[in-house]
Amino acid sequence: MHPIPYILLLVIDLYIWVLIASAILSWLVTFNVINTSNRFVYMIGDFLYRITEPALRPLRRFIPNMGGIDISPVVLILGLVFLKQAIWYYLV
Repeated sequence: MHPIPYILLLVIDLYIWVLIASAILSWLVTFNVINTSNRFVYMIGDFLYRITEPALRPLRRFIPNMGGIDISPVVLILGLVFLKQAIWYYLV
């Protein structure tokens, strides 16, 4: 048993949770539940944006615009789940 596939699976799981947190935070900011003028909220939002945007930006070029709905996190999460299953099947 090699530990590298398990570390990859853990990193993919953590990144999926970061994507979910980023989506929820963007909804909360959009509906004025929380305000980004709060320094702590701004720091968390900036961190999540910097972590998720490099992976989401290429997807947004290929996914058609659906009005105000951004489905790129869902597409990325589905891709990561597929990658996770492939790692589990072939390497573990």
